[in-house]
Amino acid sequence: MTVSKIFLYFCLFFIGGIFLNLVIHIPQLLMLFFLILGIILISIPPSLHFRKRAGFVIIGFCLLFLVAGIWRYQIAELGVVNNELRKLNDLGEEIILIGLVAAEPDIREKSIKLTVKPENINGKVLVTINRYPEYQYGDKLKINGKLETPQEFEDFNYKDYLKKDGIYSVMDWPKIELIEKNQGNLIFAKILSFKEKLRESIYQNLSPPQSSILGAIILGDKSRMSGCSQKEIEAAQEKGEKCLKLKEKLNITGVRHITAVSGMHVVILSGVLMSLLIGLGLWRGQAFYFTIIFIWLFIIITGLQSSGIRAGIMGGLFLLAQYLGRLNSASRAIVFAAAGMLAVNPLLLRLDVGFQLSFLAVMGIIYLGPIFRDWLKFIPEEKFINLRSILVMTLSAQIFTLPILVYNFGRISLVAPITNILILPSIYWIMILGFIFGLIGILWSPLGWILSWPAYLLLTYLIKIVDFFSQPWAFKTLENVHWIWLAISYLILSLIIWRLNEKQKLKFLNY
Repeated sequence: MTVSKIFLYFCLFFIGGIFLNLVIHIPQLLMLFFLILGIILISIPPSLHFRKRAGFVIIGFCLLFLVAGIWRYQIAELGVVNNELRKLNDLGEEIILIGLVAAEPDIREKSIKLTVKPENINGKVLVTINRYPEYQYGDKLKINGKLETPQEFEDFNYKDYLKKDGIYSVMDWPKIELIEKNQGNLIFAKILSFKEKLRESIYQNLSPPQSSILGAIILGDKSRMSGCSQKEIEAAQEKGEKCLKLKEKLNITGVRHITAVSGMHVVILSGVLMSLLIGLGLWRGQAFYFTIIFIWLFIIITGLQSSGIRAGIMGGLFLLAQYLGRLNSASRAIVFAAAGMLAVNPLLLRLDVGFQLSFLAVMGIIYLGPIFRDWLKFIPEEKFINLRSILVMTLSAQIFTLPILVYNFGRISLVAPITNILILPSIYWIMILGFIFGLIGILWSPLGWILSWPAYLLLTYLIKIVDFFSQPWAFKTLENVHWIWLAISYLILSLIIWRLNEKQKLKFLNY
């Protein structure tokens, strides 16, 4: 057994320990039993036959990693329960906090949400304030208000959504006093400053809804996708229908991932872009380095969000496997990366849908990709629009992520395969053209406006596709999906993949 395979088992048992603790709370006595049993197996005397002893030692270490996973998750949960800031929630009294704006402000239509890291106390607070005056990353503020526990809505657990990012308290409409500016990380502040200039250039040279979509795709800015224009409202009223917001249309058509800095989006983007560049005549090494630079430039410009960094790691490992021509070994690297991320923050496994989608999308492309590529070999690989690669990546990722999407959101898009096939070829050109005219628009706005026209036409095409397919019949709602259904779905999917791979091996041997 190779060292990498042994380490794979260790990582799987570590992740398994975290998952086991999600399903049932593991008592300390059972943890102690696993720990002692693992130590006993590792301590078997060398007099035993080498292979038998090696097997027992590996099992012993696997049990220790299982205990480590259980312990790491319980420590994280204990940290949440004992958080000092959280204990001040719901007291009904105003308190004064002094802290830094620790992330890019989330600007909404009528409000701003600030992530504030208080001084001398662990934890972060999500502060909702009026749209003006505006505050920036790195501002030191004196805040006077009431701390509250985040709400849990009927169809969305907002409390858990914030908990994965270490936010356990919210404060709405407090009194704020600016103490000092520019107290954050200088490099991150420069990145956010550049992002703001690029945002202004995009919104100045494009009109909505094209600018709203491009801002979401390139910058991760969804603040302008939450409403309907007057024209859209009037058109819906003429048909006797409710105006669907752009976000809702993207959900119905199954292409919401194009506006998210998620692993699923980054992996599909990176895989297809690398295939496209190779098709255009670049060497595999050149295509790899260009794609890596492009992906991380995209993640940096979107503000180095934690979800974006995780997506970049997943996408980078997948690209590396493609570059080395060892896609079968990529699954191990992805498991290693997932174990490392969960060691840092074990709450991601349960609370971060983006993490789940990143992991499953890559696994889908690794295991289903070769099968679809064989089935779709009748489709020619063109240079500019590699339809076969787009189909393989899209179908593989979407089939593997479908059960977790249904479990978390209770909705299936019936048109997602079609809309993704129609839209994805344009996304890469939209991003490249958007970057070009956005950057040039910063230097000289008139030239930026002229260069925005190709992106405008592609964005208009995208919007027309989304509008056409965002019909009531295009999605199915499923309520109260049990986690057992999720487990059975992935078990069946795994058996199907195994069976198809066995058939391909037999086909190869017969040939």
